[in-house]
Amino acid sequence: VQLQASGGGLVQAGGSLRLSCDFSGGTFNDHVLAWFRQAPGKEREFVASITTSGARTMYSDSAKGRFTISRDNAKATAFLEMSNLRPEDTAIYYCAANPGWGGIRPNYRYWGQGTLVTVSS
Repeated sequence: VQLQASGGGLVQAGGSLRLSCDFSGGTFNDHVLAWFRQAPGKEREFVASITTSGARTMYSDSAKGRFTISRDNAKATAFLEMSNLRPEDTAIYYCAANPGWGGIRPNYRYWGQGTLVTVSS
């Protein structure tokens, strides 16, 4: 399985970005997808996850109400829509996939290379 994250960039506080995660090399519909992020000098932290069908999502407290995770099983792509961005959202954002299940710990089997999001004040 390979994951390719994209969509990061520089945005002003209050702005929006949409991250994409392209999945290949496996059966997308069998995998839980998640987004994690890692800021400089900090541990990798959970942002959001979505079940295989897309029926259930989970968010960190920081992401609730501002971020939306979704997936397009026909295109084998996951998304993270981020709005009302804050400087503290600055981090490298990683998409991750795990067959069958997934939680908030970074113990997913497959990881993308990350995409940098920088939010200026």
